Amino acid sequence: MTTNANPSRDLAADAERLRALHVPGSPLLLANAWDPTVAEAVEAAGLPVVATASAVMAPIAGYEDHGHMPPDVAFAAVARIAAAVSCPVTADLEDGYGLPAHALVERLLAAGACGLNIEDSDHRGGGLVDAAEQADRIAAIRQAGADLGVPIVINARVDVHMQQGEATEGLERARRYRVAGADCIYPIFLADPAVVREHVALGPVNLLAHPGGPALADMAALGVARISVGPLLHRAMIARFQHAAEAMANMNDTGLWQ
Repeated sequence: MTTNANPSRDLAADAERLRALHVPGSPLLLANAWDPTVAEAVEAAGLPVVATASAVMAPIAGYEDHGHMPPDVAFAAVARIAAAVSCPVTADLEDGYGLPAHALVERLLAAGACGLNIEDSDHRGGGLVDAAEQADRIAAIRQAGADLGVPIVINARVDVHMQQGEATEGLERARRYRVAGADCIYPIFLADPAVVREHVALGPVNLLAHPGGPALADMAALGVARISVGPLLHRAMIARFQHAAEAMANMNDTGLWQ
């Protein structure tokens, strides 16, 4: 067993609650957070889970996304978020920061989170991690959770579509990762309804909501079990902030407040 930053939090119960919210056709909606204040706003809005977004957490800590954030920085940020809310927390851990599976899961639980995203991009060598190696890593993460007494929820990101790969490769990776123990498959940037349905047939699927993409209701109708927004709410907030700052620079009261 391992300890967590908030001993009053039952991480095993959090994990079971998080897993149960992955319902095809009635998806878990995740407004990804990046700090405690935003996490509190997510929980206050009535959303049942807080998910983090590394694409925001890395740059606001002074690092590039895609595996450049040191593990100590990443897990400290997750711990601050988990301490601010009472609902389950699932953490975007990018490619796992080079940590062995047991260390990765131990630090996740110590931070107070019960779920994780793990992606198959190879940020050091380029392209994608070998599918068999990634499946083995997922299996090791699953076993580490069992060894530590928490059935963590694994969201396995498939980056084939982000890298303009073939749909058949994405589907094959999804199959491998499900067999290895992933609870949910995240084919990021997949939008083709027919291919989405093929993924849904394998088990719970996470899709990314984004401007110009499928509507939330349409994704639900396809049988998706989880929908997230990644860094997009942060980008919208920054755009609004910049608009207000420019209005202020021009002594424009209307633009400042609207």
